[in-house]
Amino acid sequence: MALVGLEELRAAQQRIAGVAVRTPLLPSPWANDGSRRLWLKPEGLQPTGAFKIRGAYNRLAAMTATERARGVVAQSSGNHAQAVAYAAQLLGVKAVIVMPDTSPAVKVENTRAFGSEVILVGPGERDTLPAELAEQHGYVWVPPYDDPFIIAGQGTVGLEIGEDAPDELDTVLVPVSGAGLISGTAAALKLTCPGVRVIGVEPELAADAQESLRTGRRAQWPVADTYRTIADGLRTPSVGLLPFEHLQAYVDDIVTVTEDEIRATVALLARRGRLVAEPSGAVAPAAYFHRAGELDGRVFAAVVSGGNIEPRLLAELLGV
Repeated sequence: MALVGLEELRAAQQRIAGVAVRTPLLPSPWANDGSRRLWLKPEGLQPTGAFKIRGAYNRLAAMTATERARGVVAQSSGNHAQAVAYAAQLLGVKAVIVMPDTSPAVKVENTRAFGSEVILVGPGERDTLPAELAEQHGYVWVPPYDDPFIIAGQGTVGLEIGEDAPDELDTVLVPVSGAGLISGTAAALKLTCPGVRVIGVEPELAADAQESLRTGRRAQWPVADTYRTIADGLRTPSVGLLPFEHLQAYVDDIVTVTEDEIRATVALLARRGRLVAEPSGAVAPAAYFHRAGELDGRVFAAVVSGGNIEPRLLAELLGV
C-alpha cells in the first residue's frame, strides 16, 4: 500500500482550511519540571470538539459530485460520527452514522444535531453494518481511519506541530486507536522534521496497537477487552491495514497508560491547563505525566485529541 506523502498532506491542509481550526501549540509552564517541557495541541477546540473533522472533511470534500449524491455511511463511537455529520451538513450530503449503543449521550446528540441519521447498535455490529448499508443503498463508506484521505486530513495536525514547534522539540505524543491520527501525524513530522520522535499512546486495556508495532503483526483484541477502558474513542480492536503500514514506517514506539492515569490527567488538564479533555484526549498527555522517564525526551508536544466528555463524568473526575 502506498504511504501518504507530503503532496497529499499539503493538499489536505488546503482543502480543510477555513473549516478545521488551526489549533495553537500551547506552552504549558505549569507542567514543566526543570528537565522537561510540555506543549499541548488542543484539538478539542475544533467545531466538532475533536481532531476528526480534519480527516472527515478532507474525505468528503474530495468526493465527486456523483459520489456526494449517493450519500455517505460511517461508523464511530462518537468523534468521527460528529465529524462526518458536520462535514456532510456543510457539503449538502446525506449521512447515516452507525454508533455503538455504549456511545456517550453527548456524542450521539451532537451527531443528530448536525442533521445525520443515527443508528445505534451493539458494539459488535458497529463495524459490520456500514458495509451492509452501503451495499443496500449505494452509500459511500467513509471509514474512520483506514483511508488515505482520512490519514492525510488527520496528518495536518503533524504539519501544524512542525510549523509551530520550538527548535528543541524532540518528542511528539499521539493517541492511538485505529491509528489514522498517528499515521498522518507521524508521516507529516518524519517528512518535515526528521529528528523528532513520534510515540503513540493508548490505554493498557486496549493495547492492540502496541502489540502490533512490537510484534510486526496486526493484533486483534476482543471487543469485550477493549471496551473496558474509559477512553471510549480508543476502543477499536485493531489498527487499520493502511495505518499499520504507517506505524511500521514512521512511529518510533507505542506506550500505554492506566485507567487511573487517564482519569487523573483529565482532571489535571482541566485544573491546571484550563482544557476540557475527554478520556481519549487525555491519553497522550498522560504519558508525559506518568511515563516521561521512560521516553528519554526533553521537549514534548502532546496531542489533546478531543474534548467531548459527558458533564457528569467530568464532574466525577474533578471530584465535584
